[in-house]
Amino acid sequence: MPAKKNKKGPTKGSGGKNRRSLEGKKTTLPKEERHWYPGKKPRGAKGAPSGGAHAAQGGRPEAGEAPRQAPGGELLIGRNPVVEALRAGMPAVRLFIANSLDPDARVNEASRLAGDRGLEISEVTRGELDRRCDSNGLPGAAHQGIALQVRPYRYSAPEDLSEAARAAGQAPLIVALDGVTDPHNLGAIARSAAAFGAHGLLVQERRAAGVTMAAWKTSAGTLAKLPVAQAVNLTRALEGYKREGLFVVGLDAGGDTRLDAITLAEDPLVVVVGSEGKGLSRLVREACDTVAGIPITGAESLNASVAAGVALYEVARRRTPGQ
Repeated sequence: MPAKKNKKGPTKGSGGKNRRSLEGKKTTLPKEERHWYPGKKPRGAKGAPSGGAHAAQGGRPEAGEAPRQAPGGELLIGRNPVVEALRAGMPAVRLFIANSLDPDARVNEASRLAGDRGLEISEVTRGELDRRCDSNGLPGAAHQGIALQVRPYRYSAPEDLSEAARAAGQAPLIVALDGVTDPHNLGAIARSAAAFGAHGLLVQERRAAGVTMAAWKTSAGTLAKLPVAQAVNLTRALEGYKREGLFVVGLDAGGDTRLDAITLAEDPLVVVVGSEGKGLSRLVREACDTVAGIPITGAESLNASVAAGVALYEVARRRTPGQ
């Protein structure tokens, strides 16, 4: 009588009846064809992956696939900010335009400027543009049917700002931000700085606002023309400016003197704007040659960007002959 089969024991052979389930359903894709590989080749491309614009942007998503953000890139949205950025030559890789837009002079100009610079122009649905905004941390943003994919911002070194001013034969005027964390304030201060002849902004590398798309939009493109430097340690950077011969004036409601009484406006100058809530930090305040207050009535304090605008106007007025 034949021996009974042991149903609970392992099946003899390499895989037995489960052999097919152990086999791969298809060959492993080469790394160049995997979606996460930085140098992924476009479909149908031959040879080594290209370093051109398409590769840099990760390619066009397949139908139904969520759009992918370009490595290190961000979206600048809105008709005025996009046009201003293109006019200023802001480094960019791609212009997105919704396919249901009504004719508009700003959209036409943006398309022309992008074409003149050789940027890729993609006509997309509003839904896809919404998804791209979502993936860039701009949920529900009013993109107005247009967006510009820009390259990461390149900061200057603190000494570059003063050197550029002297190379132009001008007394340096630099605006330093001490703990300003709101990118909208940074953008607004940039507009005032450019309007009143400042040579650049100095921001902290950590725990402070940087040049993000929110700052770009608020600046209305000014940040394409006004250099921004980063400092690991703001106090040390201010001390470095002082060794170069610049004077440092801090803005604070409890300042040592009134803004309109300072005597340093016509000299090489750094104007330091404190944070939205705390004002100047202790070490930065100690590094200032003087701390000036803006006389006001009817309010406890001024917003950081408003205070910067008032101070820069006063400096520009004092530097203008006959004023």
